[in-house]
Amino acid sequence: MDLALLRTFVTVHRAGSFTRAAALLGLSQPAVTSQIRTLERQLGRPLFLRRARGVTPTTIGDELAHKAAPHLDALVEITETGLDDESSLRTLHLAGPPEFTAERALPALTELTGDDGQPFALRASFGNAEETLEGLAAGHHDLAISTVRPRGALLTATALCDEEHVLVAAPRWTDGIGATAAPGADASTLEHVPVVEVHESLPFVSRYWASVFDSRPATSGTVIVPDLRAVLACVVAGAGLAVLPRYLCAAALERRDVVALHEPAVPPLRTYFLVARSGTLAVPHIARAHAWLSQAATSWC
Repeated sequence: MDLALLRTFVTVHRAGSFTRAAALLGLSQPAVTSQIRTLERQLGRPLFLRRARGVTPTTIGDELAHKAAPHLDALVEITETGLDDESSLRTLHLAGPPEFTAERALPALTELTGDDGQPFALRASFGNAEETLEGLAAGHHDLAISTVRPRGALLTATALCDEEHVLVAAPRWTDGIGATAAPGADASTLEHVPVVEVHESLPFVSRYWASVFDSRPATSGTVIVPDLRAVLACVVAGAGLAVLPRYLCAAALERRDVVALHEPAVPPLRTYFLVARSGTLAVPHIARAHAWLSQAATSWC
């Protein structure tokens, strides 16, 4: 059986779409369709059911993917690292959200890369959950950090830690708010405070309002910057309120560069997952990095 056909098949299975698989493989959509049809003719069985939006694997398709994917990943690993284990420096490709990856994962892994035991090179890329999981499924990354637990059996997710979200602003904004520091505060007292966010949809503020105040924020974003570290910088400068992970603003809270505007009895949480392709944790340097991050995460919660 042609390994190129299997590689295309596994990519389609992971992507859930001929079009997305074609983009990941650098092929045209008709070429991907043709390769899948060729493989189906060779096997004498359909591998996918065509839907209005993408494809769904048949039982045979799922079974073939679960058997073939780990071996194809292992072959990619061999071609990337070479055959001479004594002279090859393994490279770990990590993807995740920029702030958490930069503040948490990379410092931990940088310590591990200098270990005399089994050192490896490190390459990191940033993206949202959808981008990182698609890249992982396509074989572009070895490990991914995601706030979304992937579906299916081809990606294996391990919970790393929960991040607590905090509603913060520069101290000057507490004038006239006062009561908002109480657990039962009314969100209406915050309506006059500008909002700093990472996106126009206000993902962090909206989630906090829904969880704590059981409502939607009444104002739109005044300052929109696509990085939580930039959000924190704007808040420290007095631009308005924001909802930030506690790990990111803990030092600023301690220095009173920012203050918590609300202290709910149960703060909103978001879980981070460490994700690998099924079967790749048998590769030593990936397994070692996975174990190291999992251990380091016990002190992040």
